[in-house]
Amino acid sequence: MTADGLRLAISWLSVLPLPARRVDDTTCRQAIAFAPLVGALVGGTGALALWGLTALGAPPLLAGLLTVAVLVLVTRGMHVDGLADTVDGLGCYGPPERALSVMRDGGAGPFAVVALVLVLGAQAVSLAELATNPLVLVLACAVGRAGFVLCCRRGVPSARPEGMGALVAGSQPTWLVASWWLALLAVAVLAFPWSTAVAVVVAAALLLAFTRHTQRRFGGITGDVLGAASELATTTVLIGTTLT
Repeated sequence: MTADGLRLAISWLSVLPLPARRVDDTTCRQAIAFAPLVGALVGGTGALALWGLTALGAPPLLAGLLTVAVLVLVTRGMHVDGLADTVDGLGCYGPPERALSVMRDGGAGPFAVVALVLVLGAQAVSLAELATNPLVLVLACAVGRAGFVLCCRRGVPSARPEGMGALVAGSQPTWLVASWWLALLAVAVLAFPWSTAVAVVVAAALLLAFTRHTQRRFGGITGDVLGAASELATTTVLIGTTLT
């Protein structure tokens, strides 16, 4: 069953065709627990692309932009789509039902466009500055997917009775959430500049505030909220590391 959870996490959060033999509530919850490992795999792919582009003599900003494109491709654009939908939902007026309807609509409103430009632009510019240390992208993407674990911690409800959020909301025990974040913080302290460790802490604080706000606005989390949380945490680590 644990192997199915890992296989589902890989096929769910990346383009790798590794479907689980069994998919049920338990497998989905295990997949969330394995999400940071998949994040490290995605980040490794991006780091390899950034290193290769830099070695070929690509200008830093071009290398950063193309690396962001690689990250979007290997995740099927799921997380940036979640970011766009969540920002549109947060930016609309009305009760939670209205916000959730906007998120389901599928179109990109002005809030979504601005958020995508800012987040993806910030990632590209940060990667341009970090081209000499591409491994930080592995940590940043792992922290982003650790955001899944944090947002699905015990006590956080689902905003809808159906969908991915309903399967995984409130499913991750506190000890697992703490273990992942402490492990990633330890990696940041031991292997990267001090600003990276600070950025990991800031990312955790931002996600705690973010989930509280989405609970107030939507009534809980959704799959889109998880995608937005991932992009927020990844971008925070990348920006923080540039502030050495």
